[in-house]
Amino acid sequence: MGPPRSKKRKPSFRRLLKTSNVKLENKLKNRQFKQQNADKKHRKEQKRLRQAIKETCIRMPKPLEKYKKRPEEEEDEEEFAESLPTDMMDEEELEQIKAMAQKASFLTRDLSSSGPVHSKKRKSEQAAESYEKVPRKMLKTTEKELIHLLPIKDKTGLIPQSIEKPVVRREEEDEEEDVNAGLEQFENEEEQESTPQLTEEEQEKFRAQKLMEKKLRIASLGSAIISDPSGNIKKLKELRAMLMETDPYVAVTVRKLVMVSLMEIFKDIVPSYRIRPLTEAEKTTKVKKETQQLREFEEGLVSQYKFYLEELEQAVKDWKQKKEKRSQAVGFHSYRSLAEVAIRCICELLVALPHFNFHNNIIIVVVPLMNDSVRTVSDMCCEAMRKLFKQDKLGQASLGAVRVISGLVKSLNFNVRPEMLKPLMCLRIKEVDLKKDTEDTAPKKKFMNYKEKKKNLSRMQRKWKKAEEKLDKELLEAEAIESKDKKIKLHTETLNIVFLIYFRILKKAQKSVLLPSVLEGLAKFAHLINLEFFDDLLNVLQNLIQSGDLTYRESLHCIQTAFNILSGQGDVLNIDPLKFYTHLYKTLLTLHAGASNDDISIVLRCLDVMLTKRRKQVTLQRAMAFVKRLSTLCLHIMPNAAIGILSANRAIVHAFPKCDILLDNEVQGSGVYLPELDEPEYCNPQNTGLWELQTLRRHYHPVVRRFAIHLSHGAPSEGSRALSVELSRRLPVELFDDYSAKDMTFNPPVAPPSTKKKDYFTIGAALLDDDLKRQVDRVLSSTNVDETSLDFSQALKQSST
Repeated sequence: MGPPRSKKRKPSFRRLLKTSNVKLENKLKNRQFKQQNADKKHRKEQKRLRQAIKETCIRMPKPLEKYKKRPEEEEDEEEFAESLPTDMMDEEELEQIKAMAQKASFLTRDLSSSGPVHSKKRKSEQAAESYEKVPRKMLKTTEKELIHLLPIKDKTGLIPQSIEKPVVRREEEDEEEDVNAGLEQFENEEEQESTPQLTEEEQEKFRAQKLMEKKLRIASLGSAIISDPSGNIKKLKELRAMLMETDPYVAVTVRKLVMVSLMEIFKDIVPSYRIRPLTEAEKTTKVKKETQQLREFEEGLVSQYKFYLEELEQAVKDWKQKKEKRSQAVGFHSYRSLAEVAIRCICELLVALPHFNFHNNIIIVVVPLMNDSVRTVSDMCCEAMRKLFKQDKLGQASLGAVRVISGLVKSLNFNVRPEMLKPLMCLRIKEVDLKKDTEDTAPKKKFMNYKEKKKNLSRMQRKWKKAEEKLDKELLEAEAIESKDKKIKLHTETLNIVFLIYFRILKKAQKSVLLPSVLEGLAKFAHLINLEFFDDLLNVLQNLIQSGDLTYRESLHCIQTAFNILSGQGDVLNIDPLKFYTHLYKTLLTLHAGASNDDISIVLRCLDVMLTKRRKQVTLQRAMAFVKRLSTLCLHIMPNAAIGILSANRAIVHAFPKCDILLDNEVQGSGVYLPELDEPEYCNPQNTGLWELQTLRRHYHPVVRRFAIHLSHGAPSEGSRALSVELSRRLPVELFDDYSAKDMTFNPPVAPPSTKKKDYFTIGAALLDDDLKRQVDRVLSSTNVDETSLDFSQALKQSST
């Protein structure tokens, strides 16, 4: 009789057709899943069986102790063995009984007691063996962390799911690390003992040989990577592994060489775009072989670049934290030199690769080092940030750096070095469009929608309108309006953060060392400040000047800031900054007259903004007072400063033509000129003359003499007393820089002495003066005079008589 027939009917062909492909795929998946579960259960059972067999083999019964028997007991056992009916037993049974007799002490022993069976009979206890003194290792149960997963919904309801994750204790890891470190130290000591001691010359020769081998290896790897970056990307990892050089003879030098070599390699092979990670969809799609190779190269490059930056940062951290490592390959005294090389590499990458990945991470590392106590490190980082600001045209990298600087200054409560704020002066914010507000308020051109076109235009007009709108959109794309707007937006945001730093310091830390840098920065970017802050800022600057706590350089920056505000958008404000004019007039005679006369450039900028550009708001008395005091200042300053101030006087005379009163001998009005009075409006400058120009006409510098002669004739634009085009078209600040003697060069160069050929030649020693020659000959020919001493005075008296 065959197997019972299944009651389940086979599906017909028509029913199979009705079954969807998705359902069939799900059935196949379920069947495969059940088969996998069954295989998994079978493997688990086999594993448990093997484990049980192994445990039974380990747990074989063994006698705990063996005791030395007395002779009486041995005789009793022998009598008992002889009395047994051994003829009825086999040899195997007899051996088994003897074994059981030997184990009688184990069977009759109380297992709870730890002492031997016959301990009461023994008077002297035997000494415990060494292995008994070792404490037993208790069975440790691993701690497990329960991770709850998403539940599964079944017919019965929700089934909670969880996974057990073992917890690794930190103490155990530290113990393992200590053990490993001890083993490494022990091995190193053994190696040192095994190696023979070398003399100093042999050590130096051995080190030079090893160093040359490492250099050749670095050079070969670097040249291979640069020649074919995509094909030799794995060698980049091999070169990076040399940063962990453990040979104490050459470890420091090799690590420095590898740092610099990797920096130059990355600068050469890094692409000119940012590499983004691939999405899941892009990873699953099939691509060409070349595209796949490019992806692998980019992925490897980004990972190696990341690891390289992490190792550079770790070198800096080891130096800062003064943490001595277990490996003695690099001594503690070498940490600073390694850190300085790492910082130099980071700064180079900051400037060279502002577009590439991890640039913000580099900024986060560099900005705190700008405030470092080591001068070389601080100057290196500040210079790198200055270069970054100068070359950043779009503004993305500058924005990130300014944000980090602002956060650091605020977190340290303004206790930072002034050098940290000076790189902000190099920001390229000149491209900010001041008409942005008017463009935003102006109505923008709108395109008509479909309903408006259908209502107002005919079919042909709609067709033409569509073509016109398409053309307008293409023109907008061609003009790159979007990129320009993005650039303006970035610059605006950067400038807002810069002003936020400056205003915080002006509000909360007016007596800090950061004030000069703040005032200098405000003087440069004052024309870009919002009109709403003008009144408050002018009041703050005026209070700072009146407080008397500022140096003359800081006060000059305050004056420059105030007039930059008033010359830009502040033209609409009806403010007379008389106190700023008075303070500058009073400060002029206190300027440094020596070689360090950099403050003169600030004075020249202030004069240009205060007098030349605001000629309609300045009185004639004020202008003449400044011309007189500036001419007095030219008498005791360096030539380049005198040229700049005389050029500023020329600009003032052209702006105020009536200043030629100072060149006349006649007195205008009543009163006497008061040179010691610090009020330019009331010192009566019209009653004096520019006698200083007559003194300057005999100056040793030819350009100063030329300017003095030009001004003494009324600063004419044409004629013989007019200046040359080179001098007349240049600004006073430019002339001050051009004729500076900082590099120990005289401009214009000093003419060499003339070499005129003589008409006759003299033979031997001869004197040009004939009278003197005759007197010398008479003295030398006289016999009365002692040869040891010559008295020319007596000879002169005789000749005169």
